[in-house]
Amino acid sequence: MRVFKTLKLATRDYKHEWQMSGCFVLALAAVLGPMLVLFGLKFGIVGGMLDQLIEDPANREIRPVGSGRYDRAWLGALRQREDVTFLVPRTRSIAATVQLKSESSSRILNAEVIPSDKGDPLLRSVEAMPDGLRSVVLSQSAASKLAVKPGDRIDGSLVRQFRGKRERVHLELNVAAIAPAAAFNRDGAFADLLLVEALEDFRDGHAVPALDWSGDESTQDRTYPSFRLYARSIYDVAELKEALTRAGVDSRTKVGDIELVMKMDRNLSTIYWAIAIIGLVGFSLSLGASLWANVDRKRKELSVLRLVGFRTGDIVWFPMIQAFYTAILGWALAVGIYQGAALAINDMLSTQLADGQQVCVLLTEHYVAALVVTVVSAVLAAALAGMRSARIAPAEGLREI
Repeated sequence: MRVFKTLKLATRDYKHEWQMSGCFVLALAAVLGPMLVLFGLKFGIVGGMLDQLIEDPANREIRPVGSGRYDRAWLGALRQREDVTFLVPRTRSIAATVQLKSESSSRILNAEVIPSDKGDPLLRSVEAMPDGLRSVVLSQSAASKLAVKPGDRIDGSLVRQFRGKRERVHLELNVAAIAPAAAFNRDGAFADLLLVEALEDFRDGHAVPALDWSGDESTQDRTYPSFRLYARSIYDVAELKEALTRAGVDSRTKVGDIELVMKMDRNLSTIYWAIAIIGLVGFSLSLGASLWANVDRKRKELSVLRLVGFRTGDIVWFPMIQAFYTAILGWALAVGIYQGAALAINDMLSTQLADGQQVCVLLTEHYVAALVVTVVSAVLAAALAGMRSARIAPAEGLREI
């Protein structure tokens, strides 16, 4: 019951001395507001860069350099690694081409054939994946030149020199989908590995029974000169590259760009937290000193409370309750300052940003974290004044009556 009385008295005193209370709130907002803006810029700029790195599959791609001889067992073991999200073998580049023709266009395209499979990071937004020997996903460049859409049929053809004769075969292909522009910016077709292997076998003079293409029987175990490999995340690229290097496979990645942004994130975080800690410590000391002085100024009133039955613990709560009010109101004002500044910054740079992108942005958890830290800091600072008020003897009030 006495706690509620203390709360009521502290609240009335806080309202009565609204000028001083307002100064405390303004002082807190003046420290917290700019820190929110600074963190919003840091989170918006660096966070946006990290999001772009994470969302762009090209940053998770690991490209083998040169040509090797990789068998299915070796590739299967690599695919089983936890930091590998996608792997598919590649055939020889010279064999992975096909001429494409459609009824709606007079053009004949020499298209590169890219082996693909379920989970291909470049095709994550397409509705249908290439499956089997009769289905492909065209690049936007190829689809535009052929004037085709998903569901259309196109003719694929390829030529070989076999036993002194020039042979050409045709293959009717179904356009399963159109790949995003960012997936492949040249004329290309994503295809099942079975089709890519069939094209290579035909050019090597081997028979492809599934497509009724004649040729010699292949007696050698198949090996692949390269592969398409994507790490699980950008944070796995460096380790996966090192693992390939230890296995004798030279590779090319964008680990330099990834490390640059991550280093920038770490450096900005260090700077921000240094400024934040200095600001919070400074404000806490300032608030503690002000509340200490406020307790000294109200020694008579507080001692009278002791005389009328309030215990030491009740008196300690007096400055802490007022500090809690200061923290809540100061945080609310700081959030208002941040919202205004963020709106102005994002509006000023809106013409230089993509749709929906923001330079200065905070999430809900950031506001909550700022509120918790502010309240805890203010209450701990007020504890100093609470200790001072606890030492006030009831007799001090009697001497001044």
